[in-house]
Amino acid sequence: MATKPLRFIGEPVEVHFNQPPTLEKKPGPPDSFTWRGETFVITEILSEWHDYARYGRMARNMTAEHSRRAGQRGSWGVGQDYYRIQTSNGRIFDLYYDRAPKSVDQRKGAWFLDRELESFSE
Repeated sequence: MATKPLRFIGEPVEVHFNQPPTLEKKPGPPDSFTWRGETFVITEILSEWHDYARYGRMARNMTAEHSRRAGQRGSWGVGQDYYRIQTSNGRIFDLYYDRAPKSVDQRKGAWFLDRELESFSE
């Protein structure tokens, strides 16, 4: 399915899992999410990708081998897990989990709705 961006959102969302994730920092895609008071049920994961790269000063504080491994599987508090999802009402969104802790009290990271997309025929 080909998609094109419809609009940028960039807002935090509350996600819901039917079964709690095994790993807090790699939770996998949620089953639904709430955005602006509306709950969206995820019916399909269209694609997923991960960005565990370190940038700037963080990229220079590791050995080359450790940096390579961390870029493949991630290290604590670094990176994002992205999911292109379709909801029960047919809408398509990019949703991501930012693994960086926000504060001492919020160490698990946060979920964000990145953008809404629309499908089209090529």
